[in-house]
Amino acid sequence: MPPEPDAYFSRTGPHTFQPTSHTGGAWSQSEQHISPLGGLIVHEIQAHAAAREGQAQPSDSLAISRLSLDILGVLPVDEFDIHVQVIRPGRTIELLEATVTATGRPAICARAWRLATADTKHVSGGEGAALSSPQAVQPWPLTSVWSGGYIASLDVRPTTQPEPGRATAWVRTPLQLLEDEPSSDLARFVALVDTANGIAVRRSPQEWMFPNVDLTIHLHRQPEGDWVGLDTTVVFGPAGHGLTSTVLHDGLGPVGRAEQSLTIRPLPPQSVQR
Repeated sequence: MPPEPDAYFSRTGPHTFQPTSHTGGAWSQSEQHISPLGGLIVHEIQAHAAAREGQAQPSDSLAISRLSLDILGVLPVDEFDIHVQVIRPGRTIELLEATVTATGRPAICARAWRLATADTKHVSGGEGAALSSPQAVQPWPLTSVWSGGYIASLDVRPTTQPEPGRATAWVRTPLQLLEDEPSSDLARFVALVDTANGIAVRRSPQEWMFPNVDLTIHLHRQPEGDWVGLDTTVVFGPAGHGLTSTVLHDGLGPVGRAEQSLTIRPLPPQSVQR
């Protein structure tokens, strides 16, 4: 067998992809973690936009300001496809939709608003303080909390001691998003955002399940660089629902927010791993 690539995905066709073991999920290693797939969806949305504009790369005139992912089911670590279409065309505002299909059924429905860019530096403001540098803090083995190939691929550096329901940490990965294809800073950034639900756990994932059924990202600035800063708060409600809320940072400061809706339930006793 040839060695596995140092990437989360390999392209097998114009719209088809093979995940590597680095995508193995935290709840089950036979299922994909959604986080890197979010980055691949951005990569394909940007490629679709560039192809429509007759360019190798999407123009800077429109930028993704919101990305929403509805997770319709689990994805096995097996080949899948992504198809992108324009829902609302426009010169200054457009809406694109990406559908991920696996084992013959839709698994993720994603939508992205692309908005016109303009110079608004003279009126910008309102963002919070930047996080302390990731170089100033020590790595934290998130594998002490979670299993799976995706978690094992990460460099995680908390800026404060993680507490139940509260954590602030930097995350990066040495892996490519897609083998032999360059990806934008935004695609690589989004590929790490879904990690947020795992850095501030309120209860042990060996005793409770609290997967997110969606991920929504709003950006007021396009992120830059390799590090993703997650300033995360997790709330468990009294009726089986929860919310993971995150202020997103890059090395320059806040860039936006992410929200994840959680479904909470105890694992049956025979599923508890000790």
